[in-house]
Amino acid sequence: MHPQQYEKMKSGKGFVAALDQSGGSTPKALGLYGVKPDAYSGEQQMFDMIHAMRTRIVTSPAFNGDRILGAILFEQTMDREIEGRGSADYLWSVKQVVPFLKVDKGLADEANGAQMMKAMPDLDALLARAKGKGVFGTKMRSIVKHADAKGIEAVVTQQFALGSRILAAGLMPIIEPEVDIHAPDKQGAEQMLKAAIVKQLDGLGPEQKVMLKLTIPSVDDFYADLVRHPKVLRVVALSGGYSRDDADRMLARNHGVIASFSRALTEGLTAQQSDQEFNAALDAAIGAIYAASVT
Repeated sequence: MHPQQYEKMKSGKGFVAALDQSGGSTPKALGLYGVKPDAYSGEQQMFDMIHAMRTRIVTSPAFNGDRILGAILFEQTMDREIEGRGSADYLWSVKQVVPFLKVDKGLADEANGAQMMKAMPDLDALLARAKGKGVFGTKMRSIVKHADAKGIEAVVTQQFALGSRILAAGLMPIIEPEVDIHAPDKQGAEQMLKAAIVKQLDGLGPEQKVMLKLTIPSVDDFYADLVRHPKVLRVVALSGGYSRDDADRMLARNHGVIASFSRALTEGLTAQQSDQEFNAALDAAIGAIYAASVT
């Protein structure tokens, strides 16, 4: 792993920008950005438009490594260029932002109150390609919807099994077992989840570390022991459907946990804004999320 990138992710001040909406969530992301479905026809045009949106974000003067530690990309973004350079190369070389790649293929059907990840038959080839393009780490998401020990165990076991393969490929895995913010027993699910994660962390090799991406917990500082755990490089939080203001306010009460927001980062940005308006809105969003992340 790149030593400067490793050090930045371990101890840098700032947060991770999640720019990784994929096929299923792209129309919604574009809609919030002010680009309606009738503005594009077919998947290719849709992905061209989301790439234009992401390019506008990462090339903005507001977006740089002073406040943003890393950015998570969708596979298509990694394969495209920003200002004539591969996206991952642009992020690090021009902006000093550490590049990550979303590697999961979406969620399987719910079982035991949770959704595991679909099979990833091409994972090894994708990891090799990502490494060749200068990507530092990966992200993969599962969802916990109920405090069901069996479902939570299955999700965490799958996350860490794949995490081991990602570590073996020389990349840093972000393990993301999201707890649905509307889960009827969210707090109970978080207690089971933490126990399952600690068990897996204790099984890692002596030099191995992972990152964790978790829902902001119902109890403030509930993940403090994960923040301090010797096998955890960094704990980042997802916004999970909370508004940016709510997510920032809750995150600030969780010391040592930093943001990895997607929708909450781009809230209020539109295609119709002038560059001046867009950059000012993005700067304000980044400033607020940064402030919540450095507590």
